[in-house]
Amino acid sequence: MNSSHLFQPNRALGYVSNHIPPNVRFIDQRRENVVITCVGRSFHVYGCNSFRLIRTGRIHPADITAIAADGFLTYVAAGNLIYGWRSSVELRKVYRGHEKPVRLLLPFAKHLISIDEGSLLKIWIVATQELYLEIPFAKDEFEISAIVHPASYKNKILLGSTQGGLQLWNLKSCKLVHTFAGFDSKVLQLEQAPAIDVIAVGLHSGKIVLLNIQYEEVVIEVHQDWGPVTAISFRTDGTSIMATASSNGQVVFWDLEEKTILSTLMAHDDSVTGLQFLPNEPLLVTSSPDNSLKMWIFDLSDGGARLLRFREGHAAPPTCIRYHGASGRNIVSSGEDSSLRIFSTVTETLNCSMGKASYNRKASKKQKKKSTEDPFRMPPINYFTTEVTRDKEWDSIAALHQGLVQVTTWSYDKRRMGDLHLVPEAFQNKQHNKDITIMASCLCLSHCGNFVTIGYSSGHVERFNIQSGIHRASYGSPSAHKDYIRGLSSDNLNQIIVSGAADGQLKFWNFKQPNSTVIKTPIDTIDLSEPITLIRTHRESAIACVALDDFSVVLVDLDSRVVVRRFEGHRGTVIDACFSPDSRWLITTAQDCVVKVWDIPSSYLIDHFSVSHMCTSLTMSPTGDFLATAHVDYRGINLWANKSLFTNVTLRGLNPDSEAPLLDLPTTICDEQQNGTGLLSASPKRMETEELEDAFEEINLEYTSPPQLSSELITMSKVAISRWQNLLNLDIIKKRNRPRQALKKPKSAPFFLPTVAGLDFEFDLQAEMGDKSSAVGGAFGEGESRIIDTKQVDHLTPFGKLLNATVKTEEYDKAIDYLMKLGPSMIDHEIRNLTPFNSGSGSLPVMGAFMRMVIYMFDQRKEFELAQSYLSLFLKLHGRAVVENEQLSQLLPAIEEAQKTGWSLLENKLLYGLGVVSNLRNYSG
Repeated sequence: MNSSHLFQPNRALGYVSNHIPPNVRFIDQRRENVVITCVGRSFHVYGCNSFRLIRTGRIHPADITAIAADGFLTYVAAGNLIYGWRSSVELRKVYRGHEKPVRLLLPFAKHLISIDEGSLLKIWIVATQELYLEIPFAKDEFEISAIVHPASYKNKILLGSTQGGLQLWNLKSCKLVHTFAGFDSKVLQLEQAPAIDVIAVGLHSGKIVLLNIQYEEVVIEVHQDWGPVTAISFRTDGTSIMATASSNGQVVFWDLEEKTILSTLMAHDDSVTGLQFLPNEPLLVTSSPDNSLKMWIFDLSDGGARLLRFREGHAAPPTCIRYHGASGRNIVSSGEDSSLRIFSTVTETLNCSMGKASYNRKASKKQKKKSTEDPFRMPPINYFTTEVTRDKEWDSIAALHQGLVQVTTWSYDKRRMGDLHLVPEAFQNKQHNKDITIMASCLCLSHCGNFVTIGYSSGHVERFNIQSGIHRASYGSPSAHKDYIRGLSSDNLNQIIVSGAADGQLKFWNFKQPNSTVIKTPIDTIDLSEPITLIRTHRESAIACVALDDFSVVLVDLDSRVVVRRFEGHRGTVIDACFSPDSRWLITTAQDCVVKVWDIPSSYLIDHFSVSHMCTSLTMSPTGDFLATAHVDYRGINLWANKSLFTNVTLRGLNPDSEAPLLDLPTTICDEQQNGTGLLSASPKRMETEELEDAFEEINLEYTSPPQLSSELITMSKVAISRWQNLLNLDIIKKRNRPRQALKKPKSAPFFLPTVAGLDFEFDLQAEMGDKSSAVGGAFGEGESRIIDTKQVDHLTPFGKLLNATVKTEEYDKAIDYLMKLGPSMIDHEIRNLTPFNSGSGSLPVMGAFMRMVIYMFDQRKEFELAQSYLSLFLKLHGRAVVENEQLSQLLPAIEEAQKTGWSLLENKLLYGLGVVSNLRNYSG
């Protein structure tokens, strides 16, 4: 089954843009410009008024290679196909015919021009999806690299090539109009200038040429010193400024009248692939493969640009993610780009960056204005830990970096890096590190938020005050372990510190020792016989998860200091683990690309699924609604919804060695688009690829329980508790809910009108209307008679009639089913009318049949609580009559025996279950 029992893909966080140039267009209905960016196999639509994510596209079968848009459709090239989307989610067109991936798209009036990697140019009729024209080009002579439609040039397009040549084609006549003199470098960009006949040509050499194509004259020729020209755009708000982008993140603004550089802007940390001035506004939109989208406004006194709005995520895949706080709304994430970020699970507008790790933050800020290379940048953060207790007072995050002995601190409240670089005094001596490089390998923050304990590759364990950075204690003499420290943990009350190392030793230390800064000996040691990989702790339940190098996971009770569980099933080194908020589940992931969920009380594997890319970190929401994962080569954070919170989930023990189903990673969604996720589906009306439709269908685990699992068990009913729980108190409830006003008398009606059976006095008007329609000259239909047969007269209720029939057949199922469908008032009415006394409509045989029905229910061990409730009400109403009647009183011993037998069985099962749970709780391994 290709699904997970517990988790289903929900959405992805942190994706903004990649290397594909974005598209900017104006939407009349929204009255704003929108930016369409590519994020792998999907695309995002941002509104320029607030840079809010307003649309997300569907998942395509392949990575998107080009995006274009006109006034009606958004065209997306993915592989060999081109998709035309309306409102980002409604597929209107699919264009087929390319045999190689499409690189360039250009909407051209009622046509669409596409160019693939083989330099094959195709022109499509947008409305009919038919091929209008096809022009092949030889790659060794003219490999198309850029395309533009010159303004006022009807039916003509200008093509640029990697060989440096330019060609002007008439598409209506399919003729080459003119071949321009070639450049000495590859043509990367072609952009229409505000002036008619002028085209800006951007070359790989960094040269920008403004070419008058009517006379083939060079109007302006400039050169940028920051690499190839990756994008060109012109201001259209009355200022003659041209902006050009480079491959190192620099944007250059040229004054076209003075033919000089007006200013430069370090816009991104990577190549600027998207550059677009908004029409008639002093606003510039830029994008980059560093996963950022920025808007700049030109309102400074010197005419320069400042950052107005931005959306960004990690420029490199995350390395560690952790939920912060008890609300489950924020995730702290560290990435390979040395940054620490906060992602909101509520809305992407609340995402923010805490900056990049730096040896000198002030020097890094100055350096950033000059170039992208920051010599003060620290290596990526491998692992960090957070605490919320002292969030407002001082730094609440401690992080260790790849290959460094320094541990940095960060302030979640201030959203920035702290000033502390924690290094033990002994490791600051250069002579100590002459032969061996010591680095921080693991750490943990105390629950009070005052102390951070750090483990090192040399086996040392040191404790610092995170507020002042002062060293407070050392564990072990001369070191805590003889090998690499792999994990650290502390309890809620700062009583013990747990350390685990590659020597397989798990040691328990006193958190502090009076009048001493060195805790020499541990209070207890557990030899796990295998090198320890990592330690994760659930402090509230005092359980530590210890992963070992033999791919197994053990659980250690920190109070009794014994191993209580062992889980085996992974086929690779365990990378990360976390507990559910109630500590019932342990979720682990390993290098085998599998995520496993273990049920701690039963020691069973209850769920597992695999992913295409290895999971590097995972964390469970404090509210239990989401599981967040980070993966290799993916720059976003994936959220998986916990299905057990909103649907019935059947959990069974799975074979740990069985193959896990492969799941697709989640995609981004936005507030305005609730159905914006899922794979690209097919429908007869909108799509022609029926194979993709099946990818939308989600296979859920469905299990239908039989009416009774076993005759040896007591089975409860499916009837709602409100139908039987208050039967004994029905009189009190009716008295409390009696109407304040007296009931109105019904309207007068002929005496012969039939009534509807029930407590409410209602006439059966349908029967009367039927009689009238069938009668010709009289009050009654032909062949019908109003004379009552006295032999068929009885005063039994419908339930009484069913019981009367069981006197001979002894089949009580129909009577039980009828009673289960009634509400509390009707049940009371039916049981009350079983007696022939006190104006009742029943009889003594019917009362006896009811008592035998209750005995039958006890013997069948089904609907146990209903039988108890019905019997209680029966004895309450007719107890005196049963005792006074010899025929009925003879059935009381049988009822007592059946009731006693059922309750004894139920009591034994309950006591057995309590004994098993108590035994498991005290199990010592």
